[in-house]
Amino acid sequence: MIDWQGIETVLLDMDGTLLDLHFDNYFWQEYLPLRYAEIKGMDPQTAKQHIVTQTRKIEGSLNWYSTDYWSEMLEVDVVELKHEVSHKVAIRPYCIDFLDALRAARKDVVMVTNAHHDSLSLKMDKTRIAHKFDRLITVHEFSLPKEDPQCWHEVHKRHPFTADKTLLIDDNLHALQSAQEYGIATLLAIYQPDSQAPRREIEHFNAIHSFDEIMPILEVSSER
Repeated sequence: MIDWQGIETVLLDMDGTLLDLHFDNYFWQEYLPLRYAEIKGMDPQTAKQHIVTQTRKIEGSLNWYSTDYWSEMLEVDVVELKHEVSHKVAIRPYCIDFLDALRAARKDVVMVTNAHHDSLSLKMDKTRIAHKFDRLITVHEFSLPKEDPQCWHEVHKRHPFTADKTLLIDDNLHALQSAQEYGIATLLAIYQPDSQAPRREIEHFNAIHSFDEIMPILEVSSER
């Protein structure tokens, strides 16, 4: 599936790719509405519907991913609430093995996430994988979500890569589409970003269940 000899740079999404998306889905769909209702003295179902309505209005935009935006809009400390359930943050299967194999194969390894700085910090503290990357990039550095093809120009400014020798793995199909429009040559989606949700059907991109399907081969890893 992957011609590793033709890959120099690997760009990796965080939530739903490296990490189990269940934490985020649980937090936004279940825990936040419950705690929001408690804090505001609201009916839980009313609170949940309010959050769903606000989410739909800004889905795919930078604010959709911004803890600052949600904290201000809901008048609650979203980051503090995330910390309350941070024990649910989990790495996806074979994530560590894959990152180690990439390092052994001397690939340039960069995380590119739509997550806000606060969320990135929380998850790196919990998973202890930050040192396995050459760079961590959150798009909030330049205020463009990965769904916007211009985002990849900004990523390139911060960490140069050769598009036709780059692999992007991301569970966000809109991000993969924008990367394709930018010119990134090798793209992979994730079938089941949330371990507790059903597998998705992926039509326009190659996809994997877990990283053991695409480990850099021994011959590439041993080259110096």
